Amino acid sequence: MEPLHLHLPGKLVFGDHCLNDFINYFLSLPHNRVFILADPNVKRALDTLSCAFEMDGLDVFIRTSISSEPTVGTFLELLGEAEDYQIDSVIGIGGGSVLDVAKLVAAMYRSDRTLDSAFGIDKIPERKLFLACLPTTAGTGSEVSPNSILLDEQANMKKGIVSPFLVPDATYIDPVLTHTVPSHVTAATGIDAMTHCIEAYANANAHQVVNLFALEGLRLIYNNLEAACKNGSDAAARREVALGSMYGGMCLGPVNTAAVHALAYPLGSEYHIPHGVSNALLLPHVLEFNLTAGPGTYASIARAIGVKNGSSETETATEGIRRIGELCKSIGIPEKLTEFNVPVDHVSSLAKSALSVQRLLKNNLREITQKDAEFIYYKLF
Repeated sequence: MEPLHLHLPGKLVFGDHCLNDFINYFLSLPHNRVFILADPNVKRALDTLSCAFEMDGLDVFIRTSISSEPTVGTFLELLGEAEDYQIDSVIGIGGGSVLDVAKLVAAMYRSDRTLDSAFGIDKIPERKLFLACLPTTAGTGSEVSPNSILLDEQANMKKGIVSPFLVPDATYIDPVLTHTVPSHVTAATGIDAMTHCIEAYANANAHQVVNLFALEGLRLIYNNLEAACKNGSDAAARREVALGSMYGGMCLGPVNTAAVHALAYPLGSEYHIPHGVSNALLLPHVLEFNLTAGPGTYASIARAIGVKNGSSETETATEGIRRIGELCKSIGIPEKLTEFNVPVDHVSSLAKSALSVQRLLKNNLREITQKDAEFIYYKLF
């Protein structure tokens, strides 16, 4: 077993209404010029933050222009603004896209390295600014992970940056901030988080410590996501899904994801299908493809969501995959790429693009060839 490298926020707080605790904590720190990157849909929380900071005499700079697929261009524009403002701290409050950009702005601020040189693993040597993240969706786990993803417009490809310097100094996870997230977004981000857990457990680099996070996160999300989608004000369900998402995010640094995410990336970069939806479309089909490579592993996943032992590990695992597919249906996830106007004759180019994401494919339990990737995509038509 390889050594475990687990990088977590220096301060991690989880609980309803902990936004107020964060405000008190931040005001106790010696920061005066704060750059807040926020989702425009969290106006109430953003107003609470900014008003408290301004009343205390802080200079506050706010940007709410980050899209669901943040681009290299957007990041460079925001980094330039941050440097012009001469900030001393960064706060991200929003979904995974907002947090990913906030993390990178803090890490690349006044860096002598280019963004191109940062893509990949462990290419960022330091971070000069204080960084805090407050997620408002339960999905990406970005608030506790060392990962950030950007869409490179020129290459038309999603690219990842992985570095311990992307892990926030402080993370406050307030499930109440997720109560107003629409049902379809709750569904997509929840399946994304569940996929993090599944792919971390069924992984060529699986680790027994990370397995604890993965199976508990899977159990929490599977058992509560439908309730959170049906009633956004269900505080207990929201809290459990947020906790499961946090566990999924903890899996990303030491183990990361695999083929589901690799095949999902081209759907987002080329057809702008939301990342969680892309994962949900692919998840049952990739699991079916991988089953022969680890029936016992997938049987354990099935048992974590309440499946009783069948006559064999394969039978148990197959039932688990069926139930995961049923969950996706019950919360309104589309099942076919035709619903997004993806032409079937683009399958070959999708597969080629997915195969370039070897950073994730190398983690998959079963090798995926061009023909295999095409086979999986064809199942979505």
